[in-house]
Amino acid sequence: MKYFGTDGIRGPCGTYPITPDFMLKLGWAAGKVFAESGRSKILIGKDTRISGYMFESALQAGLSAAGVDVLLLGPMPTPAIAYLTRTFHADAGIVISASHNGYQDNGIKFFSAQGTKLPDAIEAAIETKLQEPMECVAAEMLGKSRRINDAAGRYIEFCKGTVGPHTSLKGINMVLDCAHGATYHIAPNVFHELGAEVTSIGIDPDGMNINQECGSTSIASLRKVVRLQEADVGVALDGDGDRVIMIDHMGEEVDGDELMFIIAAEQKRQGMLHGGVVGTQMSNLGMELGLQELGIEFCRAKVGDRYVMQELKKRGWLLGGESSGHLVCRNLTSTGDGIVAALQVLQAMERTGKSLHELKSEMVKMPQSLVNVRFPTRIDLNDYPAVQKQVDEVEQRLAGRGRVLLRPSGTEPVVRVMVEGEDSALVNQFANELAHDVQQIVG
Repeated sequence: MKYFGTDGIRGPCGTYPITPDFMLKLGWAAGKVFAESGRSKILIGKDTRISGYMFESALQAGLSAAGVDVLLLGPMPTPAIAYLTRTFHADAGIVISASHNGYQDNGIKFFSAQGTKLPDAIEAAIETKLQEPMECVAAEMLGKSRRINDAAGRYIEFCKGTVGPHTSLKGINMVLDCAHGATYHIAPNVFHELGAEVTSIGIDPDGMNINQECGSTSIASLRKVVRLQEADVGVALDGDGDRVIMIDHMGEEVDGDELMFIIAAEQKRQGMLHGGVVGTQMSNLGMELGLQELGIEFCRAKVGDRYVMQELKKRGWLLGGESSGHLVCRNLTSTGDGIVAALQVLQAMERTGKSLHELKSEMVKMPQSLVNVRFPTRIDLNDYPAVQKQVDEVEQRLAGRGRVLLRPSGTEPVVRVMVEGEDSALVNQFANELAHDVQQIVG
């Protein structure tokens, strides 16, 4: 597709297509597609970056011109928009967010009426409609807009309801980093109302500090506060709230693979795990081996929550996610949700009486090294057979006791070089050597 990538449309604000005029046309095109079956209703939510207000107005105008009613949610986490799209029986939900990127970027994601990513066919129909001239419906057919003032409260109650009725976080001292993003007015209330003692950071958005040296992609400040306060756990969300990384009481990071293992192990103990777990090509081999020891099936999907969800649906499984902390609990919600995933981990701590450090120690991670190789434009590795030759050589040197993966990023001109094995020093050496070879070969 021309505009839609694996995770919607994203790019630098002010650079086409992340411009007000394109968003106006996109709103109209999407509205016309959804209005084909009759009068439609679409929700719009956003994160806290400054450009969100501009794009919200443009999308709202385009949808109204197409004859579609609009419900405005204001700053809300991406998974909240998925949830509210379902509960308001809307035809679609629109998220204005660039997720974990800095404020200079922005993007658009769509949810279906079921709170899932749009089918490819509908995205293709929207792109086709974008090529047509924009025409406004008659004045009496214009879409109406209204703001949902209790959206935050609705979602807070939903999150609290994803843990057992007898689960209490009383006695847990936690530090919460909201990345100055969309969860700033949501997450602290969820954890506090469930009984935790919460110290919150990253809750003062100014439009430009979203994800800035904070949140799930930058955990140094959270680690520092956890150690300083001798807290039991730290929770780091990203700017739009669909990712979570945690910190244990020793200041050690607990990534998405380890969190998914903890959730799966607890669901297995409770007899609530239906099927296996879906990871990605980047998931740590240690998680796969740990799940096997518990008798839990595991499979890998392509990187991207869209592909994890596709594999979960195909197999009828309910739990999957990525190392980055984008975790999907399909028995609870329809998309990745950082707050919901964190609650499942905290519930495991409460039920087992174990610390986060103890729970994560039940899985032994393999050393893994990831090196990003940046290029001026995106490249197709299939055009460079010499690169595959170098990969084969590294795999031979690992002698069947590790993995090599080269993956072009879906959102930027970067090739991610990942090497995994038993020896940390050797893994780092191989990853850097292979990254250098890729840079030289592609040039």
